[in-house]
Amino acid sequence: MAEKRLTAIDRSILPAAGQELADLVSDSVIVCDLQGVIRYWNAASETLYGWPAMAAVGRGIAEFSPSSSLEAEHWRRLLREGHWHGPIRRRTSKGSQVTALVRRVVRHDHAAQPVEIVEYGRSGAIGIAGADVGTLAHLHASGAACWELDTSGASAAVAALAISGHRSAAFDDLLATTRIVDVNQRAVRLFGGNASREHMIGQPLASFWPRESGCDLARILLELAARRPPEIVEKRLPEATGLLRDAALTAWRPVGRGRTDTVFLMIHGATGDDRTAWELQASEERYRKLIHNMPTALWQIDARATGEIFDRLKGEGLTDIEAFLDQHPELIELGKDIIRITDVNHKAVSLFQSRNAAELLGPVRYLFAATPEAAKRVMVAHFEGRRNYTEQARILTFGGELRDVLICVTFPMPPEQLDTTFLTIEDITERLRIEAQLRQHQADHAQAARISTLAELATSIAHEVKQPLSAIVTNAETSLRWLSREPVNTEKLRQLTGRIISSARRASDIIQHVRSMAQSGEWERVALDLRDVVEEALLFVHHDIESKHIELTIAADPARPKILGNRVQLQQVIVNLVVNGIQALCDARSAERRIQICLDADVGNALRFFIRDSGPGIALQDLERVFESFFTTKIEGMGIGLAVCHSIISAHGGRIEASNHPGGGACFRFWLPGAPSCRPPA
Repeated sequence: MAEKRLTAIDRSILPAAGQELADLVSDSVIVCDLQGVIRYWNAASETLYGWPAMAAVGRGIAEFSPSSSLEAEHWRRLLREGHWHGPIRRRTSKGSQVTALVRRVVRHDHAAQPVEIVEYGRSGAIGIAGADVGTLAHLHASGAACWELDTSGASAAVAALAISGHRSAAFDDLLATTRIVDVNQRAVRLFGGNASREHMIGQPLASFWPRESGCDLARILLELAARRPPEIVEKRLPEATGLLRDAALTAWRPVGRGRTDTVFLMIHGATGDDRTAWELQASEERYRKLIHNMPTALWQIDARATGEIFDRLKGEGLTDIEAFLDQHPELIELGKDIIRITDVNHKAVSLFQSRNAAELLGPVRYLFAATPEAAKRVMVAHFEGRRNYTEQARILTFGGELRDVLICVTFPMPPEQLDTTFLTIEDITERLRIEAQLRQHQADHAQAARISTLAELATSIAHEVKQPLSAIVTNAETSLRWLSREPVNTEKLRQLTGRIISSARRASDIIQHVRSMAQSGEWERVALDLRDVVEEALLFVHHDIESKHIELTIAADPARPKILGNRVQLQQVIVNLVVNGIQALCDARSAERRIQICLDADVGNALRFFIRDSGPGIALQDLERVFESFFTTKIEGMGIGLAVCHSIISAHGGRIEASNHPGGGACFRFWLPGAPSCRPPA
């Protein structure tokens, strides 16, 4: 009855023709359900493992494994990703163990639902260790992360380990002298960061293997060196390895043809999220395309070498890295050589005018050719554990062109891979040129506003100059009359001459103020008492105020702070605000004509300037627009006066606003920061 039951199970799993072919093939073929219960066991499986089909079918496949935990891990990965490939060990019917290289796949029904597992296997003595069956081809097709390593340069490190008693430094030497011969795509994705397979080949194993499990891997390589091939070493790595957790590592050396220095590694494990390997691969491909086609030039940098130096310095108690680098500039030069670029995108190639990406890989020294001191500042930011560092610098392209750029460095933070420092460079040469042009246009704009203001004040200025000139003429004529008298009154002549000199100086001061207001160029900022600036500005409008019978009052707080500013520019602001008040009073034909100016201290060592007129005020719909360029309510106005006032106050670090006073009339206020080292005037 048992034999008939088993036959029925066999035929339910494989059609008759398929079962006959499976029984004739030389490879082991085993079919299990999704729980791992064996439903089919062909003749080659009986030969390979020593168990007849009658004894195997109906049992769990894990029962034949000497390591149930590893078998369970393999099975979980198989159900997760749909396939599994690698070497295994199985117990034979005689109690010994046999090594096989197997490939497992999940079969699905017409509705794409998983229904069973099919395993194909062959003897490990040939399939794993033999060089004639294309081991690397199997490894490249594997779903595991696979490595082929060359340990020929590690003999000295192995000997040192035998003497040192497995010290950590000796383990590091073993990994540093073991070279990567080949890797499959999964190893590249999980361990290579953004490096390609070509970049990994020929590099030391230590450059890509995670440090947290480096000692475990070194022990496995040491154990393999002491065994005769085709022995297999299997080990579960307790800590996270790369992007894998609960990783299981299988290692072996091939036999034949003198390949005693070659080691194969195969790592299985669960990834850090719930996506399948194919989803991860698609995500990584999208990430690579995004990086390589982004409009900003990007460099991926491996800064682990300086990270290790910094860790050692911190362990020795160093805290002031900037002073240390000043005393040891050779460390900066060393950093430019040992910090290496592992990948760049297309925009980086274009920015540096290089022929291809390969020219940009290697030491970072060329990035700091035009701004050498920037390398120190980047290293300081790295040592201090900052996430980002940004500065404006210059670069020298391979075509010999200097460009102004903005450099931004993003440093990795645990648990991120420490070999993924990202550096972006934005070319701001054109932007700086446009900003310089804009500043020039703003200066021209301000100068045009000053000339316009002076044109409006021409009558007032002429009157101010005419007064001292008339006084000079009058006093000179009087002097002539006194000279014709006998005896000559020298005291009277001395008084008249003094008045002439005083009037001439006043005329000269007025002319100088007009020239200052009209001139352009860079402006010096000095500590100023704004009360003095206000009184000087009122000289320009004194005639208009008197002729139009306007009452102007100034109230100044004795505790007001001095400000740091440019005298002429601030005079321009005050003249514009006073002229606006005068025009508002004249247009309204108000019987009461008053302008009030107040200067007082505000919170935070700030100075507040307040001016109010008794005119009709500002229309509500215009309040939000009065500081816009070319906005005006005057028929002959240019609309630039208040816009220039706004730009000047903003350039001085202050702010200005307009409103209507509850008692009537328009109000303008601006605030300026007080000069830090100046006391308020007495």
